[in-house]
Amino acid sequence: MAEHTSSSITIEAEPADVMAVIADFARYPDWTGEVKQAEVLSTDASGRAEQVRLVMDAGAIKDDQVLGYTWTGANEVSWTLVKSQMLRQLDGSYVLKPAGAGATEVTYLLTVDVKIPMLGMIKRKAEKVIIDRALAGLKKRVESGQ
Repeated sequence: MAEHTSSSITIEAEPADVMAVIADFARYPDWTGEVKQAEVLSTDASGRAEQVRLVMDAGAIKDDQVLGYTWTGANEVSWTLVKSQMLRQLDGSYVLKPAGAGATEVTYLLTVDVKIPMLGMIKRKAEKVIIDRALAGLKKRVESGQ
């Protein structure tokens, strides 16, 4: 089993409001930082994204990738890499849990493997930076109500 990195944050909003922001791929460039373009390529019968093309710029790593999404109930979404120029693996998930009145605990789990050789410790650090930025951006975006 590949190593992964995870982190959690509490957002002052209901799980449905948090998931609505997560599912709104067109707005990812507004709050994720690394995502410069996002395009939904296909949707499931419920209208949720199944495949999404993302153009990423994370400084040293620039990539054009397609991710496949799986929605589990109303409070969990996971993704896996379909194709990429730079990555061998990109698996992740957001799991939302109610955290008291009007609050949601969001846990982000991520596993990344690049095609170029890289020490495991450096990969974990990169995953941690990606997760922390994404969770902070998600919190700011949801709580701002934009």
